[in-house]
Amino acid sequence: MRAPVTALLGRRARLRWVHLVLGGALLMPYWLLGTLVVAPFAGGGGMFPGSPAAQFGAYGVALPLAAVTALVPLARPMSVAAARTLCGVAPERFADGPAGSRAARARTAGWFTLHVGLGGLVAGASLALPPFAVSVMALPFSAALRESELGRFWSLDQRWLVYAGVPAGLAILIALAAAAAGAGALLARLAPVLLGPTPADRLVAAERRAAELAVRNRLARELHDSVGHALSAVTLQAGAARRVLGSDPGFVAEALAAIEATARRTVGELDAVLGLLRQGEDDGELPGRPGLEALDALLAAAGRHVSLTVRGGDVSGVPGPVSREAYRIVQEGLTNAARHAAGEPVTVTVERHENALEITLANPLPARPPAARPGGGRGLRGVGERARLLGGTAEARPVGGVWRLAARLPLTGGAR
Repeated sequence: MRAPVTALLGRRARLRWVHLVLGGALLMPYWLLGTLVVAPFAGGGGMFPGSPAAQFGAYGVALPLAAVTALVPLARPMSVAAARTLCGVAPERFADGPAGSRAARARTAGWFTLHVGLGGLVAGASLALPPFAVSVMALPFSAALRESELGRFWSLDQRWLVYAGVPAGLAILIALAAAAAGAGALLARLAPVLLGPTPADRLVAAERRAAELAVRNRLARELHDSVGHALSAVTLQAGAARRVLGSDPGFVAEALAAIEATARRTVGELDAVLGLLRQGEDDGELPGRPGLEALDALLAAAGRHVSLTVRGGDVSGVPGPVSREAYRIVQEGLTNAARHAAGEPVTVTVERHENALEITLANPLPARPPAARPGGGRGLRGVGERARLLGGTAEARPVGGVWRLAARLPLTGGAR
């Protein structure tokens, strides 16, 4: 007994009933316009023709008018807002934003027409049937009602029919609730179909998510390379200074100066990345990113065991995107060497060819491999991503007792 009552009068059914009544209210302007069209053919001079045929004629004129106005792109977000709140359908099954394609606008027009069409019928019945049902139920208990037009209509010259008014009135109310519940369930079933995302909407959403993910990955690479390298360099310099604190004051001063320079440079890079995060968007280029012109300072901060060889001419004329990604690749290679082969000599070779820039970092493998860091391994993945964004290649692997990181970047690479 409880389940049928809940299906007809539960919270979900009541909300859907309200949604249908809202549809009836939205139908009214179109119905009033329909009465102007139907009135000359209704046989009466008034604006509101009284015959049921004329009323339904105005209703038939109103529905196409509603469909045409629902072709406006903004009709979809308004319909979605009402359906999300009142239809009892999961919010993620609806499309977001205005209808951008012809198919989406057609679906919205179909939904709006169905909503106002069913809503008009249910709202009209909700206004007319409850008073009628209550009056019929009161016939056995009111002599005035039995003598009224309603009593004469209901009895049909059979007085005993008056006493059937109570169950008949209840049946009318139950039928109204069942009709409203059925219409609401139909709208709830069709809402994801007509107001859900179209294939074009899904494609736009997928492209937007891919763009957002690309920006997040790019910012993550910048933070990993700049901050990770700085922390590794500062750790090494501080450790070396601590070991010779009493015996080599000159080296300690040099190490502290390198720590200061590294921290100052990294703070500037960190501010640039965090500025983009605060803005919540990617404007095409991270400001303040260093390039190959800053390579000498980077290697100087890394320590005396790092040597640089430049071949093929001056690298200052390398295109900006290639120069900046090359700097980050060298930075990540030095960070890896500092973490996994601390104290071992590192050779950095930058060779410029006619159409490409080749970067090679090599250092001896340590006698005892260090323990793997939890969550590590993102740096080399970032090196590969940087190279691929420019249409180049990168690999890192041991070769004959030497760890070798090599990257080739086309000089006509994109502007990422």
